[in-house]
Amino acid sequence: MPTYIVSLKDDATPDQIKEAKDLAVSQGGTIGHEYSLIKAFSVTYPEGSVNTLDSNEHVKAVELDGKVTTQ
Repeated sequence: MPTYIVSLKDDATPDQIKEAKDLAVSQGGTIGHEYSLIKAFSVTYPEGSVNTLDSNEHVKAVELDGKVTTQ
């Protein structure tokens, strides 16, 4: 199942962040980690599932989670 990192806009309120998480869950997602230093969370969707989180006005970006390395 693919996991995505959902970043919210800097001015998103706690209620708007909850709204985005609720939307992800209502679309079949499972919230994994909630970040505290930035306004973001991870969400896992079943394979082949389509989500529309990026259309939420408080979401800045939805990115596929992956391994990050440095050179």
